[in-house]
Formats: sequence, structure tokens, C-alpha cells
Amino acid sequence: MRDVAERAGVAVVTVSRVVNGIGTVREETAERVNAAITAIGYQRNEIARSLRPGQNSMTIGLLLGDLTNPFYASLAKAAVEVANEAGYAVLLSTADEDPEVERRAVGELIGRRVAGLIIVPDQGDHAFLNEINGHDHVPIVFVDRPATGAEADVVLVDNEEGGRKATQHLVDQGHDRIAILVAPSYYSTGRRLRGYRKALRRSGIEPDNDLVVTLRAGTTEEAETATRTLLTSAHPPTAVFSTTGFLTEGVLRACRELQVSVAVVGFDDFKLADMLPTPVTVVTSDTEELGRRAAHILLGRIDGDDSPSQRTVLPVELIARGTGEIGHP
Repeated sequence: MRDVAERAGVAVVTVSRVVNGIGTVREETAERVNAAITAIGYQRNEIARSLRPGQNSMTIGLLLGDLTNPFYASLAKAAVEVANEAGYAVLLSTADEDPEVERRAVGELIGRRVAGLIIVPDQGDHAFLNEINGHDHVPIVFVDRPATGAEADVVLVDNEEGGRKATQHLVDQGHDRIAILVAPSYYSTGRRLRGYRKALRRSGIEPDNDLVVTLRAGTTEEAETATRTLLTSAHPPTAVFSTTGFLTEGVLRACRELQVSVAVVGFDDFKLADMLPTPVTVVTSDTEELGRRAAHILLGRIDGDDSPSQRTVLPVELIARGTGEIGHP
């Protein structure tokens, strides 16, 4: 507030009146104060207003994607458990791939004086974090995807290797026409697509662009429609690699409806995948470990770890159950 007051050429008490909406301030003066607030990137610390001087916040902010996705729910559960064990509460927020919502949510969390942030970043430029976080220097850990324009720790899954493993497994069953359904996650599924192409080329198979289907929203319904279109085409694929659990569900629905025998490998495990009439082969990672690792790194930063930012990549595993082992007709 002192920085804002100095920049606007007013007293600190005037800044306080503008920020808190109390008292009387001339419109011209309020405009100067608001301009200074915007220029400096000041955020009112909601929790700090209720803390005694020198008292630290014991809250961590967790900003995720769509919480209806079991992947994010599992990640959040693990991160919250680690934070709670260390005596921290967690403020949970979602942005769901909307850059403006994300920016506002980050500002609100920092304004509440969280001790640190774990963020699943969207596809936009995150240079804005340097402005919003410039005064507070809140530690940040990105999880599931890296962010552009901001330097911080990041914890990832080896998506490219997962895509390679899934595709190579299908090639090993004799398939050379392997379709891939790609959800628009801007990073993770893009790396899975890269692994798909790498496995095909290493096996001497030139990727067919007609078999690469990028979906608009990545829903189960889209995947079902796309799979139906693929399997009823003049030259259908004999195998399908679906890059998320939602897409795998759509693929299986279409296969059942059409009553066709197609090999399927999905990325991310899901409940009852091993209990279906033909259990589903998946590439999976330890999602809870993703959340735990991010939380432990963040707590280390909060405790004063000032070593260079680190990139942690967790391994993936292919679980062969049945659908991926259907050989070429």
C-alpha cells in the first residue's frame, strides 16, 4: 500500500479507503490510486487482514482443471493429504482451460495470502504470474503440464513414452492401421500423439493423417461419434489408441454398438476397466504420486528451498488386460 501511495502521490490512508471502499475520496484521486494499483499489480491480502503482524498463512492454493475428471480428483486428494499432514489447509479452485478465469483465480488466491500454489496451467501464456506475484513471491509448482512464460517447478507424467508404449503394443499384435483419438489438452495429449507417431515410424509404418482424429472438446460423446465414423469407413483401422479415459469410454461404446472386434488401448486407467467382458488395456501412471510429489516440492519451497527450478517426470506403465491384445484379423 505504501508503494501504491507513493506512485499515486497520496497518503496510505487514502489508498486504504479506495481499496476497502470506505470513507470519501475524490473521484480524480481514486482514479490515480486505481491506476497505481494496476501498474504495480497490488492484490489485497484478505487473510493478511485477519492475521497478527508476523503471523504466516497456513494455506495452500490448488488450481485444477475439470473436477469431474477422475484424474484431477485423484491428484487433488493426494495433494490435500500431504498439505494437511504438514498442517496446511487447502483452498481449491478450478479454471477448466479458460485463461481469464485462471488469471482471476490466481489473483484471488494470492490475494488471500496463500503460502504457495499448485497449478494445472491452461494453454495460455503465464507471464502474467510474474506481474501478479511480483510483490508476494508465492512459491508455485505446475503439475501435469509445464507453463510458458513463467519459471517454476513442474511435475509431469511421461506422456510421450506412454503414447509410444500404447502404439508399439498394438504394432506388436500385428496392427499397421492404428487410429488415434486426441483430446484437446494442449500439452499432454499432444505428447501422446508424438509418441504414437514415433512408434509407428520406428516400426516402418508411415502415419496416416486420416487415422489421426483431433476432437473439439474431448467428450465421451465425441469419441463415440468419431469411432463410429472410423469403423464404418471404406478402409477402417484395426486398432484404436484413445488418449484419455473419457475417450476410451466413447470408443468402447461405439465398438459395442457396431459389434466389431477392434483392438483398443486407452491412456489413464478407470474404474471397472478390469471388470468388463473384455478387460481394457491401458497405459497408466500414479496420479496420486503426481499430487504428492507436487505438494512435497511446494512445501520445500515454502520452507526456504531456493535451489533452481526442477522438472520431475513420472514413469508410465502399460497394463495388458485384453482389448489391446486383439490381433490383426
